[in-house]
Amino acid sequence: MIILAIDQGTSATKAVVWCQARGILSEVDVPVRGLTFTVDCIEQDPELLIESVIKAGRATIEQSGARIDAVGLGNQGETVLAWDRATGTALTPALSWQDRRAHVITDGFSPQLRDELWSTTGLPVDPYFAAPKMTWLKRNYQLPTDAVISTIDAFVNYRLTGRYATDFSTASRTQLLDPRTLRWSTTACNAYEIDPDSLPELLPCDAQVGTTEVFGGSLPVVGLMVDQQAALFAEGCDVRGLAKCTYGTGAFLLANVGAAHPRSTAGLATSLAWVFADGTRASCIDGQVYSAGAGVSWLGRVGFIKDPIDLDILAMSVPDSAGVVFEPAFAGRGAPVWDPAKRAQITGLSLSTTSAHIVHAFLTGLAAEITALARAVEIDLGGPLKVLRVDGGLTNSEVLMQLQADGLGLPVEVYPHTCATALGVAAATLRGFAGPGAEAEITAGWQPSRTFHPKQR
Repeated sequence: MIILAIDQGTSATKAVVWCQARGILSEVDVPVRGLTFTVDCIEQDPELLIESVIKAGRATIEQSGARIDAVGLGNQGETVLAWDRATGTALTPALSWQDRRAHVITDGFSPQLRDELWSTTGLPVDPYFAAPKMTWLKRNYQLPTDAVISTIDAFVNYRLTGRYATDFSTASRTQLLDPRTLRWSTTACNAYEIDPDSLPELLPCDAQVGTTEVFGGSLPVVGLMVDQQAALFAEGCDVRGLAKCTYGTGAFLLANVGAAHPRSTAGLATSLAWVFADGTRASCIDGQVYSAGAGVSWLGRVGFIKDPIDLDILAMSVPDSAGVVFEPAFAGRGAPVWDPAKRAQITGLSLSTTSAHIVHAFLTGLAAEITALARAVEIDLGGPLKVLRVDGGLTNSEVLMQLQADGLGLPVEVYPHTCATALGVAAATLRGFAGPGAEAEITAGWQPSRTFHPKQR
């Protein structure tokens, strides 16, 4: 079987062709143009997102020279937009998961409502999640009565297949889903002024969604997952206590907590990791640093580095940060603080501070925040992590990975592929075709490309 797996991300859409006989045949990244940002406002052009999906898919198919059997789709989760259900045309920009303007919605919630929503959905009240942004769109745009407001995946699914649907893992990132009943929550929908009948159909992660013709011929679309849970799946974190961290635009630490859906006691979010058609399900707890790769981009824009490869060159040129402390909260703080108004800080500067010290401090600060999230995960798990699996572009930084291993006091295993989310989606697609257990061809048996062990102190 040959699968086209697509990971529609914030800065790029990645498309991978995976073959049962030969593994990864091709991989193409298409940058997503049209990202605009000001204070609290981060938007994307939905039509350019669709364009990137089609371009990436067609390019990687051409590169592979293979005949595709099925398509799987991954998405960036909490990004939302309003669109015309009749035509599939976007009516608003897509509000990125990083957009913070919906704090004006959540700021008005009482402590009692906040607690009820956290208990019901597993998610704390924060503009990071989809529902506050959906309400913000509803209040700030004059939308026609037949408009729908949804996460970006439902828009992509509709444009590709004509089916208005989302999967359970993505729906669990809205703060509108009751993950125990697998239904849209009346309490949450009322709080956010959302008609549950306007929300997309809910599907298992290995569902047969429909067919699409945008990649040539008529191809079945099977398998839908949100990006971070797809990476968790790809990296074989399929039992309670296994954890991974993706270092992409943001950094996201997820740990499998089994089939139950406990509310975190450590300030983390609890989501559905996956729900499959046969009833198999898992939940995960997660914490996030919103600006990881985004912080690297800032370092480049203001002139501290010219290229991401400069991170290690500069950081290795000094023994430490010389007292500089860098808190990379460019887009607020996520778990366990949940402070959307927080901003990045650099302190401890002196006349002898150099770009190298600031870069070293950035990497140290990022590693420290992930370490703090890991400690919160351990509280919820009731025991220590034994290893952290990692993926994403910033795993190329040896300095960061070593700082991470040292801070955690744990081995850090680097996933051997640059396309964890796409491979997780491919695994769900394979399961949808071949049945339970088939996904192990992708999720089991992989070996880390490199393991970083904590240094003796």
